Amino acid sequence: MASSQSKRSAVYSSDQTAQTLSDAASRTNIEELRKSLPPDKKLMEGRQYLVRKSKRKAAYWEHYLEYLENGKLRAECKFCEKTFAADGNLNGSKNVKNHAEKCLCNPVNKDKGKGKQTELLFQPGEGDKDSEDGDGKLKYGTVNLKEVREALIHMIIVDELPFKHVEKAGFKYLMSVACPRFHIPSRTTVARDCFQLYMSEKTKLKELLKNCQRICVTTDTWTSIQRINYMCITAHFIDNDWKLHKKIINFCPISSHKGEAIGKAVEACLESWGIEDKLFTVTVDNASSNDLACAQLRRMVQRIGCVSDGKFLHIRCIAHIINLIVWDGIKEHGVCIDRVRNAVKYVKNSPARILRFKDLVQKANIESKSSLSFDVPTRWNSTYTMLDTALKFQRVFSGLSLPDGVGVKDNERPPESNDWKKVERLVVFLRGFYLLTRRISGSLYVTSNRGFFEIAAIYDMLNKWEKNVDEDFQAMAISMKKKYDKYWGNVEKMNMLIYVAAILDPHSKLLVVEITLTDMYGKEKGMKLANDVKDFSYSLFDEYRSLYSSLIPQSGQSGDPMSIDPNEDDHIGGGSDYMKSLRDRAKRLKGTGGYVRSEFERYLNEQLGAEEEEMDALSWWSINGHRFPIVSRMARDILAIPLSTVASESAFSAGGRHLDPFRSSLTPKMVQTLICTQDWLRTKGMSGVDIEENLQELEELEKDFQNNNLDDDVVYVDSMI
Repeated sequence: MASSQSKRSAVYSSDQTAQTLSDAASRTNIEELRKSLPPDKKLMEGRQYLVRKSKRKAAYWEHYLEYLENGKLRAECKFCEKTFAADGNLNGSKNVKNHAEKCLCNPVNKDKGKGKQTELLFQPGEGDKDSEDGDGKLKYGTVNLKEVREALIHMIIVDELPFKHVEKAGFKYLMSVACPRFHIPSRTTVARDCFQLYMSEKTKLKELLKNCQRICVTTDTWTSIQRINYMCITAHFIDNDWKLHKKIINFCPISSHKGEAIGKAVEACLESWGIEDKLFTVTVDNASSNDLACAQLRRMVQRIGCVSDGKFLHIRCIAHIINLIVWDGIKEHGVCIDRVRNAVKYVKNSPARILRFKDLVQKANIESKSSLSFDVPTRWNSTYTMLDTALKFQRVFSGLSLPDGVGVKDNERPPESNDWKKVERLVVFLRGFYLLTRRISGSLYVTSNRGFFEIAAIYDMLNKWEKNVDEDFQAMAISMKKKYDKYWGNVEKMNMLIYVAAILDPHSKLLVVEITLTDMYGKEKGMKLANDVKDFSYSLFDEYRSLYSSLIPQSGQSGDPMSIDPNEDDHIGGGSDYMKSLRDRAKRLKGTGGYVRSEFERYLNEQLGAEEEEMDALSWWSINGHRFPIVSRMARDILAIPLSTVASESAFSAGGRHLDPFRSSLTPKMVQTLICTQDWLRTKGMSGVDIEENLQELEELEKDFQNNNLDDDVVYVDSMI
């Protein structure tokens, strides 16, 4: 049987005469051959080189010169001096192929072979994966030093480590033990590698953005320790697989916090990414400068072309409005809050007092695992956390000698029983706002579908507290209601996309929106507003149908009654009781649907199955989107709208860690490189860098030290005790 090589035999096979090979060599243009060589390669004098009329099919032959020696065909490597017999029938091509793949002089193989070392690795035995002393199996493994270096750059960026980390003695010692052959790069090389990774990841993200339908943007500004104004721009979009993405696309210096500067910077950023024609909404806080910025961006999208002529481009941050509403209320209880804050500060400012506090907690048999925490006076949610935690240790505070007497200000005195009663009521009052803020501040799950219902829940809470018998809390609710009315009192001024997002959630649709509006504003006004929302939804559907007319189905289908999931739980803090009652009522009121005329009506009248009721909105659309080609286009854009600017604001926390007093020399370009690349490298669900220790874990560790007599030499001294 003929060998496989005979099927790929050379043009000059073994049965050709020496004269034929010699004639072929004589026709070779030596000057043309020299031009094809690498710069440092020279032809050997006296050799009869030849060039084929038709090239060999195998790609590795491009790395060789062919010549005749004693009438036999041979191949010479273009990058080194090695030669091989090259007659396909007599010699085969295995040696030629292997050398082409391994020749270290060949630029193609620059990273092959080089940078790898074979190591003896111990593989843990079954059941002993976490055991250091368990039996293991000895095996061979290959360590790729290039991958080690890439992993090092990944660690530097994701864990927010300084470039000089690689030059520290501890890291050098670690690498000398873990991977002795790894050459540790300098801090300059690390910085260069970080930038190269940034450019590589940016190219990938550009391709992803190019294929998305539209993007929603959040932006905010921040002043660093360098006194440089930075602006963060975050893109939110749903891809073709119905996955929600949040990507920081810019973290750059900005000339000022004025609206014109913000608008121009956002426009320039979108143009640099090539996505200015994809802008759908911009979510910002309620600063007046942002109104000017959105007006400028609206003019930009109107020039290019956009949905609804950019009328609904501006989305106001709901979390920021809630912050304003809550502060107007809790300022009525400033004295009791200040007293609790000072009590917490007094305890936490001394290690000895903390020990005394823990001792009293044990004696009082308080089993709470919470630890006292400071609040940030400008962030009411941290104030809520401080009050909620302190309330659990109310009895313990009474056993401490807190500062009191002459010279102590009234708001710095120890909390009295009446203060604790107010704090208890305040915590109950604020808990709803706290959970609501957490629900709408997420950036890794859809929030736009719940925005309208969260606003309605606030309205419901404030109405109940306005009727409270406690005059202090009644006054607080009235004050907060005034602030609420300033932003959300006139529903007609709200962005209509907030209502459509609720309709495009298959668990609620139009009926739940109608019920909510009639609850808030009475039957007459509520139904008028509901009809306005319905008309806008249909007009928006018509606009999308004109944009994607090729996707319109040829015939209508009959609809089914819709059901609402009354048991949907929010994955952070639990669903709202108000929302559950709305869905129960909608389920009772919904009748069966007859023949429907449009795809949108089919969607509104279709009933959810039992399994579908357990799905989130994106999961439902990923399965059913093909049945509603136009409505699914609407959902892909509108459900991606973020209701808060938390995604951009959180980047400033990272910026503050990168630009601390010890690293304030980083250039703005490098700051952008680190923050953007960190965001892109983090997988969904990966937690951010937490610079604070877990207090509960530290307390458990401290107990272990005490049980093992490891802290006998630790002495706490405090003259105030």
